[in-house]
Amino acid sequence: MVTRRDVARLAGTSEAVVSYVLNNGPRNVAPHTRERVLRAIDELGYRPNAVARSLRMSRTHTIGLVVPDNANPFFAELAREIEDVAFEHGLTLLLGNAMDDDDREAAYVRTLIDRQVDGLILIPAHGPHAWRSQLAASRVPCIVLDRELDDTPASHLLLDNEGGAYEATGHLLAHGQRRIGCVAGPKSIHPTVERVAGWSRALAEAGLDPASMPLVHGPFGRRQGYLGGHQLLSLEDRPTALFVTSDEQAIGVMRAAAELGLSVPGDVALCSFDGIAASSYTVPALTTMRQPIEVLGRRAVELLVAQIGDSSGGERVVLSAALIRRGSCGCPDPVGGVDDA
Repeated sequence: MVTRRDVARLAGTSEAVVSYVLNNGPRNVAPHTRERVLRAIDELGYRPNAVARSLRMSRTHTIGLVVPDNANPFFAELAREIEDVAFEHGLTLLLGNAMDDDDREAAYVRTLIDRQVDGLILIPAHGPHAWRSQLAASRVPCIVLDRELDDTPASHLLLDNEGGAYEATGHLLAHGQRRIGCVAGPKSIHPTVERVAGWSRALAEAGLDPASMPLVHGPFGRRQGYLGGHQLLSLEDRPTALFVTSDEQAIGVMRAAAELGLSVPGDVALCSFDGIAASSYTVPALTTMRQPIEVLGRRAVELLVAQIGDSSGGERVVLSAALIRRGSCGCPDPVGGVDDA
């Protein structure tokens, strides 16, 4: 195995100078000496021990990301964006998939802290988030995405879920819909609570009673969308429109409508949330509140890098979703059938 001593011998210098070149200091090294060392490194194929180096520098140049379920396309697309931006910053991303299990989530947080990651990005599952005290004690910089946690030493990067749901429901109302049901995510999750609140507020402001509208809760996924769609669209006084709290659920709703012999948007208009890539490939394409996935990924990493640099925290950033009008609500589908979602 090639060592630093071998590099120093070939370059005709000391091991200390080799270290200065590798670590960019602390002393100035003459350009011709630096060039000799770099040539020796290339010639010998020397690779410094990353673990030992990180211990000396108190940095591992790794960050951790824990998501509720990486099978969900929204989290998969967001994780990809986070990884891309982390790579730009010279950081390696370690991913933990909680699979919507609180114990598994806590185990990943503990493991990532024990591995001495420089920072964490967390998208918490349901709760009660037993890892909070360990995170506070570790003083590892942390960014919480998509969920708001009180008494957590972390910055938050959030979406205006209520405002987005309010706009989506208002769009259905503008199409003349007056019986608008809701297929919602789990009751215990912050985005679900906010999206249902936005749906309810839009109905109330239109002079409609939200309590009279059918509502069903379940996991964010196609299966639950399918089951919830069957349940609501089989009612005697079925809704003529649905606000669905995720695109994945909406895809399941569309399958249920087809099995019941209902057309979209003729018999039931749909408006959903997230803006995943698959939403533009359904027939008709889904009208959706598109989350700014690229912005979320970039801001998460940049906030974390800044927090690692100066140990600050507690920042709260709220972003907005954008309404993408497509065929499922009654708007024209994009020319060519798909767009760049």
